[in-house]
Amino acid sequence: MLDNPPLLTIHRGHRRPDAALIAAFRGAQTSHLADAMDGRGALDHRIKPMDPDNAVFCGPALTALAYPADIVGVYGALAEAEPGDVIVAANDGYAATAVVGDLVAGMMKNKGVAAFVTDGQARDRAGIVAAGLPVFAAGIMPASPAANGPGVVGAPVTLGGQHVRPGDIIVGDADGVVVVPLDRAEEVLERLAAVRAAEAKAVAAVAAGATATDRIRAVVAAARVIGP
Repeated sequence: MLDNPPLLTIHRGHRRPDAALIAAFRGAQTSHLADAMDGRGALDHRIKPMDPDNAVFCGPALTALAYPADIVGVYGALAEAEPGDVIVAANDGYAATAVVGDLVAGMMKNKGVAAFVTDGQARDRAGIVAAGLPVFAAGIMPASPAANGPGVVGAPVTLGGQHVRPGDIIVGDADGVVVVPLDRAEEVLERLAAVRAAEAKAVAAVAAGATATDRIRAVVAAARVIGP
């Protein structure tokens, strides 16, 4: 038998990346970051921005668990958020009600939150766009949630196929969202530099008229050829 949990549980005291580390990731493309982590780290493809023209963000994760059809965890995250935080709200992928709307998004914007990311649904898309906060969700659903709890803030969560800990670095753009574990941040930065250099070389080659990169030529050269 399950005991009745508290309406809201808040975990405090998690590690936070310093401002210089966050700045080093600011402006990084999500595709480059995924490449720097061997193709890992990206949230499920369904988690996309409500406004592709306002989708670029970078900041430390403030995690929340909002139970299906409930918003208490999001309320708790709003109360706990510090300027620059990215609220990452797991909602068990629930699709029958929204977990964020324009009013909550507007209050997050007023508080200095950098972005809101959820595997749940959003509503009031026009109002969210007007609020100016980057909001990423798995879809749009007009039905509103309840506020009965339980909800959790500041504990590790899983959403979109990724495990997210408070303080992990979250980066978003029009392609989606990538999670950089705080424990790997320095390593990923080093690998990111190599990815960017290789990408710049390839882009320049294509702009100059190339029809294949060294990697493509190597793959084709090693092919098994059948027939004349």
